This record gives sequence, structure tokens and C-alpha cells, in this order.
Amino acid sequence: MTENTENFEALLNQSLKKIKNFEGKVVNGKVISIDNNHALVDVGLKSEGRISIDELRFCDKEKEIKVGDKIDVFVERIEDKNGEAVLSREKAKKEVAFNSFNESLKKDTPVDGKIYGKVKGGYTVDVDGVITFLPGSQVDVKPIKDINHLVEQKLSFKVIKIDKERGNIVISRKAYLEENLKLNIKDSKKNLKEGKSANGIVKNITDYGAFVDLGTIDGLIHLTDISWKRINHPSDFLKIGQNIKVKILKCNTESNKISLGIKQLSKDPWEKIEKKYKEGKNYSGKVSKITDYGAFIELEDGIEGLIHVSEMTWDKKKTNPSDIVSMGDLVDVTILELDLEKRKLSFRMKKESANPWIKYSKKYKKGKIVDCKVGNITEYGIFVNLEENLDGMVHISDLDWEWDNKSAANFKTGDTVKTIILDVNEEKQRISLGIKQLDDKPFKEKIKDIKIKNVVTCSVIHVKDNGVKVKLDNNLDGFINKENLSMDESEQNPRRYAANEKLDAMIKKIDNESKIVVLSIKEIESKEQKKIKKEFGSLDSGATLGKILGEKKKKKKK
Repeated sequence: MTENTENFEALLNQSLKKIKNFEGKVVNGKVISIDNNHALVDVGLKSEGRISIDELRFCDKEKEIKVGDKIDVFVERIEDKNGEAVLSREKAKKEVAFNSFNESLKKDTPVDGKIYGKVKGGYTVDVDGVITFLPGSQVDVKPIKDINHLVEQKLSFKVIKIDKERGNIVISRKAYLEENLKLNIKDSKKNLKEGKSANGIVKNITDYGAFVDLGTIDGLIHLTDISWKRINHPSDFLKIGQNIKVKILKCNTESNKISLGIKQLSKDPWEKIEKKYKEGKNYSGKVSKITDYGAFIELEDGIEGLIHVSEMTWDKKKTNPSDIVSMGDLVDVTILELDLEKRKLSFRMKKESANPWIKYSKKYKKGKIVDCKVGNITEYGIFVNLEENLDGMVHISDLDWEWDNKSAANFKTGDTVKTIILDVNEEKQRISLGIKQLDDKPFKEKIKDIKIKNVVTCSVIHVKDNGVKVKLDNNLDGFINKENLSMDESEQNPRRYAANEKLDAMIKKIDNESKIVVLSIKEIESKEQKKIKKEFGSLDSGATLGKILGEKKKKKKK
């Protein structure tokens, strides 16, 4: 081998070694041409390499790359199948940036970047032209479904992992926020005072409220604190990314829980409401919600009340509120109740002038005999139809003089029956009727052995608002009026008694018209009082009497 040949081989080896050293390295190259799709870059190899225009635009946002510019590129391979060098501007920037990211990782300092894309498991973030990976779990301190309000915003992150071999840089906004929260918590305690207002950004919306980013800490606006008026869902009022002003209601910086409100920034419409709205007065309102049991009427923003379906119309066949009103309807209402403590309004829509009971109470009087049709049959009696929209009830004890729990089964729906009106309660809108009272012979036979002022044992068969209906041993009906249940007014509530309960009562009189025996417990108590006074000389505030009567009641129940 000649000396020239040896020198050539040495130079060739040196050149090949130099070229191989390019691979996997960042080198400086010169842009020699640019077309619509690529830039051709000369890095001193035997062939140039191509870089896409999109890659250059992403990595060099701050300036436009032109022919003749010198830029750093990463040499991935010396040549591809086309004999061209495989170059990357992005990897060059990332390679250069690795030192900076390593420094940030070691010193635990933040980096700034912008979220611009979504990938499997997370998002891509541009940090000074370097593509980094943000896992979905690292976006925020709390999981959020929608991050649109964060996209293209300049945000701070912490570097949590660097894989130089794979070219991956993993960052975390959550880590930055958690650290920032700890650093700023002292300032938060000073600034986030209950009663103060603050500005924030809606970051997440749930069924029960919305989470608001206050900068250093998150707060929750509960659904009921968004508006004075009724809203069905927070999204009816708020949107993610929306800038809002809130009032701090409760602040617990130790547990990092802050309760916020929006409605509290405006005047409470219920304040001094009693000066504007009065019970019994008529007003106009808008139907804001319809339910199975009625409709909600809004008099003004934040002032809303319920019309129960029973107060919407006199027509009892209309039981579905949506058949009576529609959403948004303007209706005239009367305020039935205004409860300031409970912040509750209840309305009536049906007009008193259209009240059919004014006519019914004149037409149907106690003692009148009427023919009617059997409607609904229950275990406690039968309902009969007197006319359209008007029903009355025959209690099971008023069906037959020898009635039992199966007496209602003797009737069928649609049967025509003759009845007598026993009671008309216009206030309660009820008509009580009887069938057995049409035949007074059994009653006359049964009352032969009844003596006034006798004390008898009877059992409760029907509890009413005005007293208790009872059954005597011979199947006679008895009634104890409310005021005759006790000498003590506090114990004159008929609801204290239950069906089948045994009790003693004194016979006061026989009501031949209603065919019922009138009784009194009060008379027995009075009699007992006289006995005690005679025996002991005085009454100890009713304590002695109460004890005696209490013992008697216990024995009866046994």
C-alpha cells in the first residue's frame, strides 16, 4: 500500500468518523431553500436534510425562518432511503432545553407553557417551543372534566420526570398549584375573609354547585347560593371559564374549604317582603315550574311560592296541574300564607266567586233525602256521586244498623242508592251521608234501654275534626263532641283517640233527628272531681283527678 493510499484511507476514516459523530447530536445548519411544505437545511453532510414548515413554525413562533438563516437541528440519521439526512428542529430545541428542564427538576422551579392539544392519557403543552406531556391526572388539584378554559392560557407547571432517551418531558400543573397553595395560604388567610367579595373563574360544574378558582385556592358555590330565584342546575346560570364575582360565606383555610355565594352580592328580595305582599291579597305571577302536586308561581325574581293542585280549580276531576296551567303562563293568585321564617309562600288560584260550595250548601241541607250513585268503595265506607264534581261519603258505620267491617262489600260501583244527608261541612268541602238512618225502627228499639246520665263503655269507630264517633254495646252509634272529650282544653283534641280504643262516657241525650246518642267524658270527670273534693276537702290542681282517671283508662285499654 502506497503512502498516498494510506493517507486517503486515513482521511476517509476521519471523515466517516466525523460524519457518524453527527448522528444523535445537535448541529448548526444553514437554510438553503424553502418551499410550501419543507425547508432544506445544509449541516455539512454529503446531503442536505428536510424539515417541515409546520415544525419550524411551531418551534420558532417568535420569528419567521428565511433562506440563509442558521438554525440548530438534531441529526436523527445521516441518510434515509432517499439519501437525505433526517433532521428535527423540535428535537434540537428539546435537546438544548433538556439542560434547562434538568435544572428546573433539580431546583424544583416552575416552567411556563400553554396547553394546545389532547393526546391519549393527557395533553400536550408547549414550553418555549418544546412539546411536553401533561397527564390528565396532573391538570388540577381536583379532577375536572372540561379544560377548555385552560387551553392557550399561559400556565405554570412543575417538571416531574425527564426521559432523555425517549425524548419525553412530563410536567404537572397539580404539583405547581399544591405548592403554590402552601406558599400562599398565609396570604389567603389575610385576604379571604368571610363577608368579603373576590373574583374567580368557574372551573368545574356539578349537579350540586360550581367550583371557582380564586387564584390560590378553590371555593364552592352551592346551587342554592347562585341566585335568589329558582334554578334547576348550575349550568343554567354559569359556564366553565366564566369570570365571576363572588362573596365569601364561610372560610376554613385549615381544611381548604371555602363556601361562596353570588346571590349574596345582591339585595335579598325577601327583605321587608311583608310590606309589599299581604296574605289574602291578589297578585299576578308567572308559572316557573310544574310538578305532580301543583305549580310554582314567581311574583318577581327570587319571590316564588306554590299553588297546590287542590287550590288551582274547583273542578275535582282535574288532578294534573299541567292540564290547568303551562310554563310561563301569567296567572292571578291570592296569597294564602306568607311565612317569613321559612321563606314560604302558598297561593290559591281558584276564585271564591266560582266556589260551587256556596250553591251546594244551599241545595243540600242536613236531613234531606237524595238518590245518588255508588262510586269508589273502600274498607271504611263508600263514596257516592251527588252530581257532577260533587261526591259524598257514607261511613261504614252508617251503612246498616248491624254493620261490620264487610258491610261495604254489599255495594257495587254504579248502584243507585237512597241516602240521607247527615252533615254538610262547607269549610272542609265534605258531605256526610247515611243509609241506615232512613229506617228509624231499629233505632227506636235500641234506645229503649238507654238512660240519661248512665255511664257506658264504648269503642271508637271514627275520629272526626269536631269529635269522636263511638259504638255502644247494642250497636248504637254515639258521638262525643270535641268540647266534651275532657274538662282540660289541652286534651280536647279528637286525634288523641284511635280506632277500636275503649273508653267510658256518660249519656247526655238522645238525638232522634240524627238517630245518634250524644255522650260526654267531661261529665264523668266533673263527677269524679266532686267525689274527690268531698273525700279530700280540696283538689290538688287536678293532679289527684288525673291520676285516678289515668288508672281507669289503663284498665280499659287492657
